[in-house]
Amino acid sequence: MLKELGIVVGEKTKAGDIFESLFPNFLNVKYKKPSEYISIYWDKYQQLEERNSNLNGKVFEYILATLFVRENILPLYMSAKVAFVPNVIYDLMFYTQERGPICLSAKTSLRERYKQADLEAIALKYVHRKALSYLITLEENEAKSVKGKIKTGDVIGLDNVIVATSVEFDTLVKELKEFQLEEPPTIQVISSNQVVTIEKVNALKKKK
Repeated sequence: MLKELGIVVGEKTKAGDIFESLFPNFLNVKYKKPSEYISIYWDKYQQLEERNSNLNGKVFEYILATLFVRENILPLYMSAKVAFVPNVIYDLMFYTQERGPICLSAKTSLRERYKQADLEAIALKYVHRKALSYLITLEENEAKSVKGKIKTGDVIGLDNVIVATSVEFDTLVKELKEFQLEEPPTIQVISSNQVVTIEKVNALKKKK
C-alpha cells in the first residue's frame, strides 16, 4: 500500500516492510483523534525487537504520512526539494494558497538535531517568507526545551515544536485542514516583456 501511494519509492524497504507488518491495513485502524493514531502505531512498533535510529525515523515518517492520508490532508510531499533552497530535503511538506510551503520535520528524538531543522526552516523562509515550519517529535522533555529556545529567540526558523502524541498535535492537524492545499505553481525562473531571442535577431537580419 505504501508503494502504491508513493510513500515508499522503489522495491521493498526494511522500514516499509516493518510498517506494513504492524497492522494489516492502516485504512482500517480505528482512532478518535490524530494523536491516538500516532500512539497506536508507535506503541505497536515499540514492541518489536528489531529497531534502530534509522528505522525509527522512517517508521515515524510513515506513521505521520498515513495519518495525513486518513485525514485527507493532501497532496502531501515527502523527501521534498524546494526550488532555490539548495541541499535541503524536507521530510514532509504541503503547499497552501495562504502561506506557500508548510514543512514538517519528523524527529523521533531531538538532542542536537533540532538545530538542523531550524537551519532548514531558515533556508525555506529566505525564499518563502510566509512559509511555516514545524518540528514533530515524540520526546516531550526535549520538545519543551526547544520551545523555550524559540521563545528566547535562540531558535528563529521553527514556528513550533510539537509532540505527535499530544493534544497540540491534534490542534495542528485541525489547523492544516483549514488551509487551501494545492500543488505548487510551476516556477518561471526569469520573466520579462523585453526578451531578445535568436529568432528575432535572425528575422531582423533577413530584412536588411
